Amino acid sequence: MGIYEELVARGLIAQVTNEEEIRKMVNEGKATFYIGFDPTADSLHVGHFMALCLMKRLQMAGNRPIALLGGGTGMVGDPSGRTDMRQMMTTETINHNIECFKKQMSRFIEFGEGKALMVNNADWLTNLNYIEFLREVGPHFSVNNMLRAECYKQRMEKGLSFLEFNYMIMQSYDFLELYQRYGCNMQFGGDDQWSNMLGGTELIRRKLGKDAHAMTITLLLNSEGKKMGKTQSGAVWLDPNKTSPYEFYQYWRNVADADVLKCIRMLTFLPLEEIDEMDKWEGSQLNKAKEILAFELTKLVHGEDEAKKADEAAKALFAGGGKSENVPTTVYPQAELDAGKDILSLLVETKLSASRSEARRLVQQGGVTVNDKKVTAIDRVFTTADFDADGVLLIKKGKKGYHQIKAE
Repeated sequence: MGIYEELVARGLIAQVTNEEEIRKMVNEGKATFYIGFDPTADSLHVGHFMALCLMKRLQMAGNRPIALLGGGTGMVGDPSGRTDMRQMMTTETINHNIECFKKQMSRFIEFGEGKALMVNNADWLTNLNYIEFLREVGPHFSVNNMLRAECYKQRMEKGLSFLEFNYMIMQSYDFLELYQRYGCNMQFGGDDQWSNMLGGTELIRRKLGKDAHAMTITLLLNSEGKKMGKTQSGAVWLDPNKTSPYEFYQYWRNVADADVLKCIRMLTFLPLEEIDEMDKWEGSQLNKAKEILAFELTKLVHGEDEAKKADEAAKALFAGGGKSENVPTTVYPQAELDAGKDILSLLVETKLSASRSEARRLVQQGGVTVNDKKVTAIDRVFTTADFDADGVLLIKKGKKGYHQIKAE
């Protein structure tokens, strides 16, 4: 089985411009392809995870990835999938986010001489001459066609700014530049990027008379049709300081029964034959599948040691409610705890709740326990006198959310 056939079998491919040509190129290791990452935050998240895994799979099959960091496009903002305009970022913020992305990407993709490339589209976009760009690129784009694109249509009701309207042209120009500079003959991206990607292949055809190709990756949706990678407190980040390895593990350990095997197929590097056998699993076996999914993905993102720690912590907590050094922990100054912390503050500061109002509802609905005792009062204050014999305050949210409080 070639790499293209494997991608199909894993359910990763959504749309392609020329299946026969793309299959031949990637199976023979002749694709130089790029995926763009706009630095909208200081960490990659689960939404980027499938793209990174795709780059890794294709590199292992002999193809050359280009990770395009959007230092230029990030100053405009992609309207795809948005109902409002993105917040404008400063150049300093964009550059900081790019540096964070670089470190995380190196865990997945092998960069270096003759290997993967990492480039920044600010290198060519920020120095463009406006009149020259309009004359060279503008005639090749039909406004009528652009307005029919899904990424623009859903914004027309609330108002599409001229700033965002340029995004498709900029992304298309990126493809042209990468084709000319590095021989990049393919672009990969999320299924919501299809119109932008077609713009790039058409621009290359019109300007250079050459064929370039595009393929979209299936969006990671749950069985209810919602994007995966979001929790009540926000995105699931790849940065361990924003989403701890334990929290990352728990996210995947708690996916719905209907989603676990799809996630294993799409996201892990387990052999397809092994996954095909899992398709027969049901009942309690699905819990085992969730443990496999959580362990494999935590290992990919954070390394095997962290995956083992997260697995051990989860089993220690769920087996007997005991504590573990690998459970997410917040350490407060002794004096602050002696003075007392109210339960709502503890829930928000440990990120078990996104806000005080959410924390209040959790307590009122009986969803919070501290050291195995249910908390019923929203004004309940805890001090070091409430800590157990091990010097720990273990907060439990619902059935699966744990956090330890310790004193310095």
